Amino acid sequence: MLEKTTRVNYLFDFYQSLLTPKQRNYMELYYLEDYSLGEISETFDVSRQAVYDNIRRTETMLEEYEKKLHLYEKFQQRQQVIKEMEDEVDKQNLHTPFKEWLDQLQELE
Repeated sequence: MLEKTTRVNYLFDFYQSLLTPKQRNYMELYYLEDYSLGEISETFDVSRQAVYDNIRRTETMLEEYEKKLHLYEKFQQRQQVIKEMEDEVDKQNLHTPFKEWLDQLQELE
């Protein structure tokens, strides 16, 4: 479950601007604020099933956006390259300026 949650959190980060305000609210509360379906349904005065359906549809939409745009996939690839570069910098003891550049790259993510 943790891996799915992590993936959905990243997809939400990348694609939240493509969602409706209601979808964003439900996803933020469920995934970021750790609200239960019942708590969300009480907050918005809708059924628990309506919240569940909306979250599942939104997850599907996020996966569809990822299939088309590949932002999360590219992010993971960049992270892997940065990690390999950091390992090589440490191995070769090339800390300056390479380490500073790698730190700057990490901050851009």
